Amino acid sequence: MFGLSELAIILIVVIAIVLAKKGPELARNAGKSARILKAEARAMKEAEEKQGTDTPPRVIQGETMPNRTEHPPTDGSRP
Repeated sequence: MFGLSELAIILIVVIAIVLAKKGPELARNAGKSARILKAEARAMKEAEEKQGTDTPPRVIQGETMPNRTEHPPTDGSRP
């Protein structure tokens, strides 16, 4: 019967055969995906830069909450 090392060699050969057939297609698709991702990231960066120069930053007035002096319960229950 087959041992572990023989099964590993057969598995490696099968993977090599599959990669020989599908490898170039997978690499081509990965390259296309990377180019699309880079183009989208560049477009987002340009949009952020454009938006940042058109409008001044907003200042939102608000109230601050007083400090709470009570401590959370130690038994894991919520207040």
